[in-house]
Amino acid sequence: MTKYNPGGKKRFESREINATAPERNEIIAMLEKHGQPMQRKELVRALKVESDDSREILRRRLRAMVRDGQLVQTRRRAFGLPAKMDLVKGRISSHRDGFGFLIPDDGGTDLYITSREMRKVLHGDRVLAAVTGTDRQGRREGMIAEVLERANDSIVGRYVEENGIALVVPDDPRINQDVMIPLKDTLGARPGQVVVATIVTEPTERKSPVGKITEILGQSGAPGMATEIAIRSHGLPFEWPDGVEAEAGAFGEEVPEDMKTGRKDLRDLPLVTIDGADARDFDDAVFARKQSKGWRLIVAIAEVSSYVQPGSALDDEAVRRATSVYFPSRVIPMLPEALSNGLCSLKPAVDRLCLACEMTVSDDGTVKRSRFVAAVMNSSARLTYQQVADYYESGVLKHHDDMDDVKSSLDDLHSLYKTLLAARLKRGAIGFESTEYGFQFDQRGAVAGLIAQERNDAHKLIEECMILANVEAARFLLKNKLPAPYRVHASPPEGKLEALGQFLRGQGITVPWRDDPQPKDFEAVVLQAQGRPDEHLIMAVLLRSQSLAAYQPGNEGHFGLALDAYTHFTSPIRRYPDLLVHRAIHHLLSRSGKSDYPYSGGQMSELCARCSFNARRAEEAERDVIDRLKCAYLETRIGEEFEGLVSGVTSFGLFVELDYGRISGLVHVTGLPNDYYHFDPVAHRMKGERTGRVFQLADRVKVRVVTVNLDERKIDFELVE
Repeated sequence: MTKYNPGGKKRFESREINATAPERNEIIAMLEKHGQPMQRKELVRALKVESDDSREILRRRLRAMVRDGQLVQTRRRAFGLPAKMDLVKGRISSHRDGFGFLIPDDGGTDLYITSREMRKVLHGDRVLAAVTGTDRQGRREGMIAEVLERANDSIVGRYVEENGIALVVPDDPRINQDVMIPLKDTLGARPGQVVVATIVTEPTERKSPVGKITEILGQSGAPGMATEIAIRSHGLPFEWPDGVEAEAGAFGEEVPEDMKTGRKDLRDLPLVTIDGADARDFDDAVFARKQSKGWRLIVAIAEVSSYVQPGSALDDEAVRRATSVYFPSRVIPMLPEALSNGLCSLKPAVDRLCLACEMTVSDDGTVKRSRFVAAVMNSSARLTYQQVADYYESGVLKHHDDMDDVKSSLDDLHSLYKTLLAARLKRGAIGFESTEYGFQFDQRGAVAGLIAQERNDAHKLIEECMILANVEAARFLLKNKLPAPYRVHASPPEGKLEALGQFLRGQGITVPWRDDPQPKDFEAVVLQAQGRPDEHLIMAVLLRSQSLAAYQPGNEGHFGLALDAYTHFTSPIRRYPDLLVHRAIHHLLSRSGKSDYPYSGGQMSELCARCSFNARRAEEAERDVIDRLKCAYLETRIGEEFEGLVSGVTSFGLFVELDYGRISGLVHVTGLPNDYYHFDPVAHRMKGERTGRVFQLADRVKVRVVTVNLDERKIDFELVE
């Protein structure tokens, strides 16, 4: 069986030539046994590769292994193992000040990269680096040995002409090298326009990257430009390759009868979807019924794996995207709309395939039994969060009040939710609650205002049901020891805990931990913060102190949720790891042998790394658009006054977060009342030398909007006395 290629590229395989050659694991094993790098001719002899065709296969396989970072080719043309050569493989994360870090693929300690070394690479590049020692701050320092993969085929930025030289200044502050543009390759761009420059020559230690302009996007402040810039700046795939949409459309709009055969029939159950009012892809449906001792709960998830097969064009593109990206006025889906909003979506009153988790939940919120079944369902209703929340308040289910079976299930779901919430609090899961803001747009697509989006019981109900199903999926996979992605969230990094404790004590909050904090300790802080004027600030600082969650092939638990095992199972339409979990569950349900499973441990590790990276990329792109839109909105409100909270204190001024829209800006130290101010980093405050006036974290202030720099996403305020 041909193993699945997670890179999405059609690599050379032995089937193309009528011959065989050693697999990658055999090559690695031979190098480990030999104890030193080996030239290709030595590997040919040691591995007993005899025919010309087999030697050609080996040559190509070695080249691919070097490209993938599994091997390193020395200057003597020998192949060695990176780990044996003290080389670290990972991705570059750049800082706007010029230095950077290598984030190891294996999850080890980051490697500090100096500004000089960073001239060889750009943010996101995958490299091999040698550990050269430690810097003055005790950080491991590295030197880039080889660039494995360039992350930036193109750069988005402002076109500039200076003294007869044309260049593109990157929009992304982490890309701190301008792209030189030959005058013949400007595409007629005008200074100040936002353009896309394709890189022709990669950067070196002595030379900046060189490119040519391939697309002119327009003026930076134009409606819709924020999204267009973010898509290209973060390298988000947004166009479907040839054949992908056709492959998705070929399945049709209805589920064929033969695909329903052999599945459990859930069509008589009042399963419903509960989503936002503007949602178009419905990937989860729920049903609950109260029993004598607990509840029967069914979480039915849209079937994707039956349509998106490993090695297909659809799957290659899904791997490349790894997640759907949700911007305020646009969605870039992981799958074409024919599937995401069509055949896979759990629309009401139509038959749909699903993978269901059936659970028996006790009166204390514990899952006593669970099983997974391939099923067919027919959603009874498409409900919104607000509809369900209103029903819990009034007893009237708007547009569906005649559906007694649906209302009965909603009632039982609500009672189950209260029990699950109590269980969550008991185990000490951290409850980060904050008010999110959405945007209102005018007819031109410009931001007209911001709207607070409060989470109600319906949001929380669905969240708890999904967590329960995700936990059961993780347990099922662990029990059967099949390579699959787990959602891992480690405890907070040690370096952040001291600063966090210092901040909390400064705010008068008791720090419940000493050396080894537990989730319940953070939840205790959350409870202390509830109802305070600076609650949002404390939540934000707590959140920033946490480790980043990631996908890993091995389970290490989820700190924030206080769970021993966790995965993502409930959103295969928009997250690739969920699709991988579905494939694993279907494989186990079919009782197929492990040899028929399309993923090795190494492939799953590579896929997890790719999905983690792309998920972070999507989050950063979404955040960039939100920040740019907030700037664009305040640009129309220059001179107006707003109430806010001091959210940060630095040597150069105060960061203030407005109550309206959670928009942040800077009051520069020179804009403070006339005095000489001294910064106290321990107390997070600024004190005037003459007046003794103090500005510190969480102070309430009134500010006036002075300037907005849309290109740099910077807002300047001044204090209003």
